[in-house]
Amino acid sequence: MSERSITPLIVVVLLLGTLLALRSLNPPASPPPPPSPVSPVTVLAPEMVPLVTGNEPITEIFTRAGCPVCHLVPGIPGADGRVGPPLLLATTGPMRLADPAYRGHAKTVHDYVVESVLEPGLFIAPGYPADTMPTWYGAKLSARALEKIASYLERQGETTTQ
Repeated sequence: MSERSITPLIVVVLLLGTLLALRSLNPPASPPPPPSPVSPVTVLAPEMVPLVTGNEPITEIFTRAGCPVCHLVPGIPGADGRVGPPLLLATTGPMRLADPAYRGHAKTVHDYVVESVLEPGLFIAPGYPADTMPTWYGAKLSARALEKIASYLERQGETTTQ
C-alpha cells in the first residue's frame, strides 16, 4: 500500500479511537425516570370560594354576603329586606339571649351574632319563618368577615325616630 492510501486510513482510525475515548469519559445518560403518576388537579369550585374575606369595607361585606336581601341592616344602603328580622342587635340581642326559647350558648350579643350565622336554627326570632337563614354561611364567610359583621351588628339598635 502506498503512503497515500494509508494516511486516510490512519485518520479514520484515530477519529474512531477519539470518539470511543470521549464516549467512555461521558457515559450515556441514564434513561429518564418513568413518569410519576398524575396527581389529581384541584378544581376550584364555587363552594370553596368565600363570599368575602373580611378585608372589604363593612358595606361591601354585608352586600356581597347577601344580607340586604333578607334583613334590614342600619347604615347599609339597600338593606331593607323583610324575610328575616331587622338586625338591630344592640336592642334585640339582649332580649333574644334572655328568651326562654333560646337554645344557644352565647353570653354576649357579639357571640350571639356569630352563633346565629354559624348555627341559625338555634334560635328563630319570633314572627319569622324557621329554616330561612342559610346554614352554609359559616363556611362562606371568613372568620374576619364574621367578626366584622358581629362587631357592627352588636352596636346597631333602634333609634328614637323609628
